[in-house]
Amino acid sequence: MKPLSKTLWILIFAVAMGYLESAVVVYLREIYYPEGFNFPLKAMSQDVTVTELYREAATLIMILAISILAAELWLHRFAWFLVVFSVWDITYYVFLKVLLGWPESLFTTDILFLLPSIWTGPVIAPIINSLTMILVAAVILKSRNRSLPLIRLSGVIWSLLLIGSLIVLIAYMKDFVVYTIDYRHSHPSESINGLDLLSLSTRFVPQHFDWLLFCTGVCMHLAAVYLIYKTKR
Repeated sequence: MKPLSKTLWILIFAVAMGYLESAVVVYLREIYYPEGFNFPLKAMSQDVTVTELYREAATLIMILAISILAAELWLHRFAWFLVVFSVWDITYYVFLKVLLGWPESLFTTDILFLLPSIWTGPVIAPIINSLTMILVAAVILKSRNRSLPLIRLSGVIWSLLLIGSLIVLIAYMKDFVVYTIDYRHSHPSESINGLDLLSLSTRFVPQHFDWLLFCTGVCMHLAAVYLIYKTKR
């Protein structure tokens, strides 16, 4: 298959996944949030909650599978994973806006993921991450005339990507972790091992998104983009 055709079909797959994800949310909100989505989260049955957790894991497996099929080199598979994940995430919000008229703005707070803890943040944050991931993928995949494909990244670049990603994840999960710690302090008789985090999430209302922490991680990703570009020159 020609590179352009392959890219087109991969993007079509990612857009279709974005619609499928938004369709699931439409169903869930019709059932649990008929008056409109807001925090705190509504309690869901254990079966639905477990199904949602496995669905999120299945989504990542689907993205990984198409990425492995997209390229031979592992670095290029990593790049395609970033592309598919990013297009899926961006189109998910586009379809939610079309189907539900939501979010009201790019700064509307959303629940982003459930594994390994609840992630929350303004909608614009994951979109920024997605655009940054597309940049990372583009500089890896883009070949210069008569040049060999990039097959590895330096330790410095990997460190920037991994540490930057960890910092971004902390920014997303920080609010719920702080809430959980505060809850434990105010209920010292409850063992943390016996604490039902999913039940606790039904009382959690996000208070503060750490933009400084988030932007630090994004800047590390952009620094990695610059170093990859320099390497290819």
